Amino acid sequence: MAEQEIKPIEVKLEDFFTKMLSAIGKTTDDEIASLLRKGKSTIAVAESVTGGLISSRLTAIAGASDYFIGGVVCYHNRSKVMDAGVSPSLISKHGPVSREVAVAMAEGIRKRMITEIGLASTGAAGPKPLPPAPVGLTFVAVSSSKGTDFKELYLQGTRGEIREKAAQAALGLLWLHLGGEEETLKSG
Repeated sequence: MAEQEIKPIEVKLEDFFTKMLSAIGKTTDDEIASLLRKGKSTIAVAESVTGGLISSRLTAIAGASDYFIGGVVCYHNRSKVMDAGVSPSLISKHGPVSREVAVAMAEGIRKRMITEIGLASTGAAGPKPLPPAPVGLTFVAVSSSKGTDFKELYLQGTRGEIREKAAQAALGLLWLHLGGEEETLKSG
């Protein structure tokens, strides 16, 4: 009985992921560029753990100046405050690797760069933890007029792998926020 109930869900999930992967086959970055252009949206990025990887991927597409306003690598807490507009008390209370700081970074960079969308990453890539954050703890956030979304991740791998995975997670969150899931289902 349980197998009969699960099978239709498996088929729907498989269909969804097949459609999503075929759309993303263009690459996530191409799909995001297309969605940003279609929505006539601009974006700014505040990066900590990813150290510029997100900005690099967003600007690798020809014509990125249509939507990419700028990015800040706010690695140090001082830069999170000065460049992304994060309150020092927020960092003191929750730590630099927290949901609260990721959200403040996304909202702050959006306001400071006067864009429709703000995207942020913060985390501990290692090899040593950033107490109280263990190695791999990462938060990504996206802010727009639709609201602010975030994801808490526990990534594994080398320092470089964690940074790459964090960039991919941020771009995946952006893709979903832009309605990429809906677009994929419509086109599939």
